Amino acid sequence: MNRLLTSVLCGLVGISTVAMADPTRPKLVVGIMVDQLRTDYIDFLSSRFGKDGFNLLKNRGLYLKNVDYNVEDLDIVSSTAIVYTGNYASASGIPAEKLFDPASKYPMPVLHDPATIGNFTNETYSPNGLRISTLSDELAVDGVGLGGIYSIAPDAMQAIIMAGHAGNSAFWISDESGKWATTTYYKDVPNMMSQRNYQKPLAERLDTMVWTPSKPLDSYDGVPAQKKYIPFRHTFPKKNSDRYVNYKESALVNTEVTDIAIDYIKSLQLGQRGDVIDMLNVGYTVAPYKHGVDSDMRLEMQDSYLRLDGQLGRLLKAVNESVGLENALIFLVSTGYFDESAEDEARYRIPTGKFSMKRATSLLNSYLSAKHGNDQYVDGSFRNMIYLDHATIERHGLDLADVSRDARDFVVMMSGVADVKSLTDIVGETTPELRRIGRGIDPKTAGDLRLEFAPGWTVNDDVRLPVLTWQVREGNPATPAFIMGPGVPVKIENGEVNATALAPTLSSVMRIRSPNGAFDKPLTF
Repeated sequence: MNRLLTSVLCGLVGISTVAMADPTRPKLVVGIMVDQLRTDYIDFLSSRFGKDGFNLLKNRGLYLKNVDYNVEDLDIVSSTAIVYTGNYASASGIPAEKLFDPASKYPMPVLHDPATIGNFTNETYSPNGLRISTLSDELAVDGVGLGGIYSIAPDAMQAIIMAGHAGNSAFWISDESGKWATTTYYKDVPNMMSQRNYQKPLAERLDTMVWTPSKPLDSYDGVPAQKKYIPFRHTFPKKNSDRYVNYKESALVNTEVTDIAIDYIKSLQLGQRGDVIDMLNVGYTVAPYKHGVDSDMRLEMQDSYLRLDGQLGRLLKAVNESVGLENALIFLVSTGYFDESAEDEARYRIPTGKFSMKRATSLLNSYLSAKHGNDQYVDGSFRNMIYLDHATIERHGLDLADVSRDARDFVVMMSGVADVKSLTDIVGETTPELRRIGRGIDPKTAGDLRLEFAPGWTVNDDVRLPVLTWQVREGNPATPAFIMGPGVPVKIENGEVNATALAPTLSSVMRIRSPNGAFDKPLTF
């Protein structure tokens, strides 16, 4: 009896601790990741934005104009992991959206988990590949599991990382069916998501959607006059097998995401459960649209920003009507990279060439066979990584470092290759360049060689189908973040801010622990 009474009292103390939480803490946290958001576009278009989107965040919170991830080879997934964990790939296990799988010789999603089952999809994902805790996890621990933590994004990996290990649910758009999908790892499937899939499926709406300029053509600045004569027009017809992928990379998907985010806030009454903090994570995109006939995407880019500003206004209005902006923490962060690698037309005669990964690995294997004895020394490749067969090297009694050096010296002489770094070089981290590269890889899954290609060259990762093609273009535009919430000053910060400082900073505003791998100090206001 005494033991039972003690347990009940301890439980009441725990509940009381939550109920008597610091009143200055937010009731609702809204985390927003925007793929390839650029500071120069934010500033350039600020006079054309409304007062309720980007300008509201700028005028009522902290505007960080130069967030640096200090990493090479960022993508939407690795950058999201850095923001939510406060650490890099070697700690988080998330160097990229896909990794080379030595068993199948194919790239696999970094969060692939065959032990789970897809819900509204055949994809099998879970956050088990994420090795450290996230902001979402720490918020769940702080609220002893009483708060709701949800995420919605077009991209599956991004949605899962934002929800973390302890989230209630993570939903994304399936590339195959267009349905809002999730994984059985998460046990909560909000009714509105099932209803949307059955009552308003994208499959029945998408072929009627058309992306055209949302403003008169003469209102778009900073583009040549000839671009203003004919408006762009992008459709997603049923005959296009990639229409869901194309839609997910268009400005129109942000409206779908906002609709669902507002449904979550209203239907689940987020932020209205006493002093428990709820969290809603949202993924948007303003990435260059690469599925049109014209490689010049400047009109689409401007339109994407203008449309996103409107969607942010809708979302922030819903937050204000639900809990009041003064009771919410809103953070919006760019994914920190920009991919404008559209191939230039031949008539401009810009120096270029085509690099084939299939040919490169074949030549490399022939060279190593001639030098060390006939065998299969190359295990595979993916994107800019080449993987050597360690078992073959060991069987010949060779030293891996020596073979890697031989391979590096051979590949670097190929046309179109600017430089080659071995994994040994990268792990050694003897220069700032190597440290940037090293932060972007996980030594447990990285290739033995990392290739850097010459600007202007087109790279074909043609070892398998479908062929992955991109043009090399160097560029490092400034990328922003916004933080608006209790105790956050109204300020514009022009200096460089490390992306790894965001997680501890946001944790400080929420008055919770930082993620367990976060090493940076919070920003001082």
